[in-house]
Amino acid sequence: MKDNQINYVEFKAQDLESIKTFYSAAFNWNFTDYGPSYIAFSESGLEGGFAQSDDKINNGALVVLFHSKLEEIKDKIMACKGIISQDIISFPGGRRFHFIDPAGNELGVWSDK
Repeated sequence: MKDNQINYVEFKAQDLESIKTFYSAAFNWNFTDYGPSYIAFSESGLEGGFAQSDDKINNGALVVLFHSKLEEIKDKIMACKGIISQDIISFPGGRRFHFIDPAGNELGVWSDK
């Protein structure tokens, strides 16, 4: 993993079981369950996951970048006029936060540290 590179893509889904069935059958993706509200996929060319959401999904993709020094890159994003939309949270395997870029796109940054 390299700092500042796209490392993961996350989608939203209302029904995780139907998503697993669809992508397994159509594209031969493999899935790992992380509790009742999150599944990760592999064998897709780029690893990613699906977060369960009850909301209407218009554009459910979240591009996630990697950075080994999460606080450092968060401060840099804010200094460059990015807006933090979700502060740093922990999850199994690491931590991450979300930000809004000047065009209004939301992205995530994660670290395994």
